[in-house]
Amino acid sequence: MTLSRLAKAKVNLCLHITGRRDDGYHLLESLVCFPECGDVLDVRPSDQLSLREAGPFAGKMGPWQDNLILKAAELLRRQYGVVAGAEIHINKILPVASGIGGGSSDAATVLHLLGKLWSITISDSELMKLGAELGADLPICLYGDAAIMSGIGEVISPVKSIPSLGILLVNQGVHVSTQDIFRSLGPIVPKTDLPKMEGLCKDAFIQALNECRNDLQAGAVRVAPSIGTVLAKLDGLDGCLLSRMSGSGATCFGLFDTVKQAESAKEAIQRTEPGWWLSVSHI
Repeated sequence: MTLSRLAKAKVNLCLHITGRRDDGYHLLESLVCFPECGDVLDVRPSDQLSLREAGPFAGKMGPWQDNLILKAAELLRRQYGVVAGAEIHINKILPVASGIGGGSSDAATVLHLLGKLWSITISDSELMKLGAELGADLPICLYGDAAIMSGIGEVISPVKSIPSLGILLVNQGVHVSTQDIFRSLGPIVPKTDLPKMEGLCKDAFIQALNECRNDLQAGAVRVAPSIGTVLAKLDGLDGCLLSRMSGSGATCFGLFDTVKQAESAKEAIQRTEPGWWLSVSHI
């Protein structure tokens, strides 16, 4: 038996830093969506726990002892007393450490798949709690649908309806350190609620997003000026309704009225920047 699932990219359509806890963790509010693109994971029964990598970004996920996929598998096995192993295979499509939650989404997907493979009965709340032990992005990736994440990422408020839009993801291959980005963060803006995001038409949704921001973007551009180049490139594309950086970078996105327009924009960038990673989907 082989189980498969897409580990979707996590895109922060906006990201407001609203405060900082005494322990140093930053508080945030972020509207998150999950386009239909990502890594593909398969699991199958085995006596041992193992991970095999393929795809354009295979071998770039860092040392195995730091790998979130294996950490998630080991945590689930230990928590529920599982003695069986699993052969995990990943087709690594998303760039690594790029602000679109690749590692967290992979780990969340493995928790879902191994829960089924090992016939573990686990509630959504238990799964969320378990995932939170691995990182702040795990709960939202376990949820896997449009939502506002707040707190340090553990509070999830589903957004039931957002307009269908084309999205173009762009990564120029520059890696930025999340720690460096947070260190470059300026004064924290006093907490303000996000505007209404649910049940809006396209025009109203884009207008609401324009009232928002990514508070990490300016610092990321200072650390890696090429991010500004990508954003300028997106802004200059026909039909681009909004451009912004996702997470702590360096992946940026452009929103378009249709997937077809996003595809045309991708082709335009490919003609001048053939080495950039590009992906088109819908939200």
